[in-house]
Amino acid sequence: SLLQETMLPLQTLSRSLVRAATQSTRHLASASPPASVWSLGRLNHVAIAVPDLEQATALYRDMLGASVSPQQDLPEHGVTTVFVELSNTKLELLHPLGEKSPIAAFLAKNKTGGIHHICIEVNDITAAVADVKSKNIRCLSPEPRIGAHGKPVMFLHPKDCNGVLVELEQE
Repeated sequence: SLLQETMLPLQTLSRSLVRAATQSTRHLASASPPASVWSLGRLNHVAIAVPDLEQATALYRDMLGASVSPQQDLPEHGVTTVFVELSNTKLELLHPLGEKSPIAAFLAKNKTGGIHHICIEVNDITAAVADVKSKNIRCLSPEPRIGAHGKPVMFLHPKDCNGVLVELEQE
């Protein structure tokens, strides 16, 4: 019959399309994304600018029971820091040090302080910096500098990171 004559080629075509789609899907499933030279790691800390470092340290240590580090002056960054240890990350309390401190400018706009930046670890700071620069994400210094943990760090411009100042730190 005419119906059977029409159905046979359609069934053959349908089987061919299913076979081709299955092979194509199998190929896509086995293809892995290109390996990146670097990757993001864990959240290292959340930095909080504070107008009174002693008061902020006492809040976390005495009122909330956290373990806190001694104060550390970082003149090359224009800050004095105290780290508050948490079970899953740290808080970094930042206070201005010196006349050209970026924290002084932040506190001039935010009198009571507030979240200043987040820090995320990377497994290869050099590759990460080269990659973000190639993607037109502005870095706040030409090269990584040594941060509060004695490791290379790079700050990324908040206008390129959804309004957040992001610090990348070598693991």
